[in-house]
Amino acid sequence: MTVPYETAKAALLEAAMMHVPFDGWSETTFQAAARDAELSPSVARAICPRGAVDLAIAFHKAGDAAMLDRLAETDLSAMKFRDKVTAAVRIRLEVIEDKEAVRRGTTLFALPMYAADGAKLIWGTCDAIWTTLGDTSDDVNWYTKRATLSGVYSSTVLYWLGDDSPDHMATWGFLDRRIENVMAIEQVKAKVRQSPTLSRLMTGPNWLLSQIKAPRITPKTDLPGSWTAPRE
Repeated sequence: MTVPYETAKAALLEAAMMHVPFDGWSETTFQAAARDAELSPSVARAICPRGAVDLAIAFHKAGDAAMLDRLAETDLSAMKFRDKVTAAVRIRLEVIEDKEAVRRGTTLFALPMYAADGAKLIWGTCDAIWTTLGDTSDDVNWYTKRATLSGVYSSTVLYWLGDDSPDHMATWGFLDRRIENVMAIEQVKAKVRQSPTLSRLMTGPNWLLSQIKAPRITPKTDLPGSWTAPRE
């Protein structure tokens, strides 16, 4: 019987979770997961060409999906926008069921050959948060929002990994302080825009930044490829 790709990959990931705390996201873990999931080495490799690295990526993306599910069930309408962002980051951490798997993943994606994968995953998490919260920016702010939140999220994860306070209260305090720092930067930017002198000095840089546009979002289809007209 042929097993669907996503089903087989989910089985591999589930089997790997037993081994990650001991062997990390390693080839040893990948081979053990294939055996436990009763998949042949060739099939397992076809599903995850890079072995445990692909499983670590799948683990992170599963956390993003769980976060989005929780956000969809949470009423954030009465919150200020900064509080919504804080809540989303907190939810992203709360849906993690295995802190050791995250710790091992952090070690893996700190390696130079996988650093780009790690950065892409963090960016994807922050993009999902901003998009879900209704961000409609289509200029340079699209990038700065996600870059800033990426810094907040990554530093909060590192703090959370070492936090042994009850219910991670120390982590939530740390997160609040990081968000407060971001808001302070936004307040400074607002003052610059309101200042006649400083705003004139920023005319050139602001014009240059205004030429930066957010990437076009490709509609999801069942087709192997798609094309959209370039931005005019």
